[in-house]
Amino acid sequence: MKQTLATLVVGTGGRGLVEITTPVRRFVAAACIATGLLTLWCRHSSASSLVQENADPDVRADLEAFLARLAPEAPGRYRHDAEGPDDMPAHIRAALTQTQLSVPVAQGRPVLGTWQGIYLWEHRVAAHRREVVLHLIGA
Repeated sequence: MKQTLATLVVGTGGRGLVEITTPVRRFVAAACIATGLLTLWCRHSSASSLVQENADPDVRADLEAFLARLAPEAPGRYRHDAEGPDDMPAHIRAALTQTQLSVPVAQGRPVLGTWQGIYLWEHRVAAHRREVVLHLIGA
């Protein structure tokens, strides 16, 4: 068994989904592990990671609109607002989504469906520098 670990730094432009499929694929290819399991870990409590459709941008817009209804920015609604009105809604969004993903690797590539991409989902309004830890184990 071999394993490798790296940190992917992702710049966001503020709230929304940032596709990271290409750098994740490069990491897997460079590891020279044909069969294994890739774990992605988002190191933040106000951002998340997910596998989602990458063909139609309306899917991402609809996801964002849905979470905006579930966790609205509303002054006075939340006790925790230390970093502004988007702070607690961002934590709720991250709690409802995922901070960790497991993706199988076969023939040296992440096993994704035809229309699937890997995303970092920024839940804060301002741009941030986020880190996603990539760990691949296999043979």
